[in-house]
Amino acid sequence: MRRSRWVPAAVLLTSVSLLAACGGGGARSDSTVTVFGTEPQNGLVPSNTNEVGGNKALEPMFTKLVSFDSQTGAPSNAMAESIESSDAKTYDIKLKQGWKFHDGTEVKAKNFVDAWNWAANAKNGQLNSSFFEQIEGFDAVNPGKGKTPTADTMTGLRVVNDYEFKAVLKAPFSVFPTKVGYGAFAPLPDVFFKDPKAFAEHPIGNGPLKFVSRTPNVDMKLTRFDDYKGQDKVKFKDLTIKIYSSQETAYQDLKSGRLDFMEALPPSALADGKYKADLGENLVEGHLLGISTIAVPYYVPGYDNIHLRRAISMAINREQIVHTVLHDTYLPSEGWVPRGIEGYRPDVCGEACKYDPVKAKAELAQSGFTGKLTITANADGGRKESLVAACNSVRNALGIECDFVPATNFGQFRDALNNKHLTGMARSDWIADYHSIENFLNPTYKTNASSNDAAYSNATTDALLTRADSTRDKAAAIALYQQAEDQIAKDLPQIPVWEQKGVAAKSKNLKVAKLDFRRIPDYPSIELG
Repeated sequence: MRRSRWVPAAVLLTSVSLLAACGGGGARSDSTVTVFGTEPQNGLVPSNTNEVGGNKALEPMFTKLVSFDSQTGAPSNAMAESIESSDAKTYDIKLKQGWKFHDGTEVKAKNFVDAWNWAANAKNGQLNSSFFEQIEGFDAVNPGKGKTPTADTMTGLRVVNDYEFKAVLKAPFSVFPTKVGYGAFAPLPDVFFKDPKAFAEHPIGNGPLKFVSRTPNVDMKLTRFDDYKGQDKVKFKDLTIKIYSSQETAYQDLKSGRLDFMEALPPSALADGKYKADLGENLVEGHLLGISTIAVPYYVPGYDNIHLRRAISMAINREQIVHTVLHDTYLPSEGWVPRGIEGYRPDVCGEACKYDPVKAKAELAQSGFTGKLTITANADGGRKESLVAACNSVRNALGIECDFVPATNFGQFRDALNNKHLTGMARSDWIADYHSIENFLNPTYKTNASSNDAAYSNATTDALLTRADSTRDKAAAIALYQQAEDQIAKDLPQIPVWEQKGVAAKSKNLKVAKLDFRRIPDYPSIELG
């Protein structure tokens, strides 16, 4: 029997702000930590949240079967006592006993099984339902767009006893023991199923922090759960996720001690390395596992055109923008899997991601496109400047109009993406949920996947991803994922642009704060000054 051991996904990179400094040396304190946040797209339910605004609250509220080392991404057991399989198809999962939800009820096997079944069922319309697609019986509860489920639960899930359950997959899938560390796989208390809508307004988790309140466009407040049994306890009492409409405002608050952590800095601070002088020892650096792309939706009139996609991509001067606008805190992207992920290869995008105005104009002429281009992104996340620069680069190289169109906030922006309401291109960033090449391809490029922002669908890509998923040998599976990436390179549904290195900041109130590989603060690492 092969034992797989993994750990709970650390909190999504956010900002941490300590309003009152005390304690230190690892001792717990009664101070408040305030983190930078953006308005969540939806109510706070793990299976319906796939963006940073909501995850900043949900990650510390829910502990999954496994969690991840904040620096390396290495998995280890959290709520799981063991995850065992002899064939990578049937998994026997045993839970640690005595763990409680924030309402005092015990976390049991049925809380995982019921949560996964509910999340997967198409009738419940959850954004992350596709994450359960490898489980036997998924197709019956989620048969595809426009089709009615023929079952309420997946045949592949079975409760053995209060602290053990089995998960049978459609085929061998070696990534499964890592994938269950993603937020969508969180357990839910019995009260959730009585009124999911009410739960979304006042969620009850099983993690180191519990929900207190949410005031839309103002803040979300959490407090320490003193009965928490995990290893990732926090050393502060209260957490306030403060919603900002501007990174610039947040940065000024951080410098003055009114905000304690930002996972990314505004362009004005990056200019000429100004942030280094501003922050000194309060600069926080880390290695992020993520990628920035520009989605070119197939449903937008005129965009279902490979020559137009190639023209746009070759018209973006990545090196210049990374240097002059992003001030070398990013690297130009060369493909759809970032550096640091096993299976990454340089220059997968090839000629299409090389700045070449002459070839770009030739591709545009071949496309026959004569309209105006736009790029949309949320205005509250510090992405405007680089996308304006990308538009300017396209305009200068191709000689056609290109404008940046801001969305009011991140929630509004994600609504437009998920509901297929875009009228032009859009920012589409992806930060690792877990350390696997699979996580950068299945959720974003498989037909009808949860974060397929370009509405991309290619039978060859789908088949290669499905084959990769069901291949037990890790090296062989990675080779198949790479073949899928090669097909994506031919189609260019999303244009790779750059990868963030990982430059964050803490306030003078914090003695220690680390940056998680998922572009969130490593909450357990935070110590007061």
